[in-house]
Amino acid sequence: MRDEIEQYQAAGVKPFGVNPAAAENHAGYARRLRLPFALLSDPGALVARGYGVYQEREQAVKRSVYLIGRDGRIHFSSWGAPGAEVSLEHVPPR
Repeated sequence: MRDEIEQYQAAGVKPFGVNPAAAENHAGYARRLRLPFALLSDPGALVARGYGVYQEREQAVKRSVYLIGRDGRIHFSSWGAPGAEVSLEHVPPR
């Protein structure tokens, strides 16, 4: 998402990351990778579990992308990193 941030912004999409790591860890990680979006902390992986992307055996979050509209509906979801050209096809018109 970092390298495609302009495409997301042009489509009116505000990306962010969610991870169980502490907020303090996110700050350093975001600086090192020059991430132009927020990273949110999910202590206990409650959000990840709710979206079905927490892998209990590995105690890790499976990388995934969700596009959630202003209406609260999920318009796109995929494991991995499908990229802007794939995920933005599913953005509802403004």
